[in-house]
Amino acid sequence: MTKLAHNFCQKLNIKYPIIQAGMVWVSGANLAAACTNAGILGTIGAGSMTLELLKNQIQKAQSLSTGSLAVNVPLLYKDAQKQIDIALDAGIKIFITSAGSPKLFTKYLKDHGAIVIHVTSTPELAQKCEDAGVDMIIAEGFEAGGHNGRDEITTMVLVPEVVKKVSLPVIAAGGIINGAQMAAAMCLGASAVQMGTRFVACAESSAHENFKKLLINSPSNSTMLAMKKHVPVRLFKNQFYAEIKELEDQGASSIDLINLLGKGRAKKGMLEGDLVSGELEIGQGCSLIEDIPSAQTLVTQILSDYKKIQLPNF
Repeated sequence: MTKLAHNFCQKLNIKYPIIQAGMVWVSGANLAAACTNAGILGTIGAGSMTLELLKNQIQKAQSLSTGSLAVNVPLLYKDAQKQIDIALDAGIKIFITSAGSPKLFTKYLKDHGAIVIHVTSTPELAQKCEDAGVDMIIAEGFEAGGHNGRDEITTMVLVPEVVKKVSLPVIAAGGIINGAQMAAAMCLGASAVQMGTRFVACAESSAHENFKKLLINSPSNSTMLAMKKHVPVRLFKNQFYAEIKELEDQGASSIDLINLLGKGRAKKGMLEGDLVSGELEIGQGCSLIEDIPSAQTLVTQILSDYKKIQLPNF
């Protein structure tokens, strides 16, 4: 383990420098607890949860694990403040904030003794994160699923730029599926990695089995970034995506996209398993997924692959 990774793990009180991303409809108590028990940072994705459900999921995860837990709060949702307060009241001390300005809640969280990690997609935004007082930065490249950057900067380019721009620990994210890619991120100066897509296809994930099985051996061109006029998101290419693309090709406005999106579309796809008309948010790295292991097995495999990497001599 590198010195940067060691310091990162000490700061968060975890064994291995990996964060399981907090994803809507996927990252509930079972996944977060299983990842924490495997020695990495397990994260509950608050974005898709009602306030009562979030409270229950935090309590459940705490009952199933003994290590560090985080909560991811997308700041674009109207209940972000309430979600933060529920998590603080439950004793959560690590927060991953995303999809909004780091200025909104960083001071509030730090005043309550929390560690704040903010997700960003450009070096300029990373600098704003540091200026806002966050503790760590997740540099998430264009390959990632979920809410994505409009500038389409890839992980291989973004991570070293952010490392050069800020003095804070940088966590690499976007398209990282295995130990070899984790090693590459460390070579770029990252202190750790965040993995989302790989943990979707995991036994403890809340994703529907139809969705998990769809990802296995999916082609490398199976996803595309869409809805840049609304909220950029990388989607699996199903019928819903085709409808989005047709609208966008016709010059659709943000309102047009919102009307097609409607309500509950991601839940329909990711949680309920409608692979035709549901919204399937997933990263480009899904093409590298070959199985649906437990979180413990997956973490063990990632670490094993990481340790096998030996850089060639010149």
